[in-house]
Amino acid sequence: MHLTTRAVGTVAALTLSLGALAAPAVASSGPDASSKPEACAQEQNQVDKAQAALERLTAVFERQQAKVKKEKKEKKNADSAAERREAKRDVAQAKDDRAEAKENKKAQQQRVAKASQRLEQCQAEQSEPQPEPAEG
Repeated sequence: MHLTTRAVGTVAALTLSLGALAAPAVASSGPDASSKPEACAQEQNQVDKAQAALERLTAVFERQQAKVKKEKKEKKNADSAAERREAKRDVAQAKDDRAEAKENKKAQQQRVAKASQRLEQCQAEQSEPQPEPAEG
């Protein structure tokens, strides 16, 4: 059983390596435009990932805003001086967390904008007509 497994593995490895050698010859025979859709697909992937990350960061920012409001309300309802001090610390911490979430959200918005710009540029390059070679 081990011998057949090794034999099958060897045949599979040979097939893959021969296929890898033949693939560049096939790819190089086609026009250069065939690789451009893949590049734009990659750009679209980056835009999608950036949008998803922005949605997550927006949710985090909204939670942090709600936490600041909650901590302010608790500070307002604090009875003793010790509770007020603790509530004041909690408000400051919540504000710091909110500020960090806001910075992350802003940075991600810029990433989304850049990724969208790269995608639009790639699509514009795709839509440009290819110059025909002159016959001479």
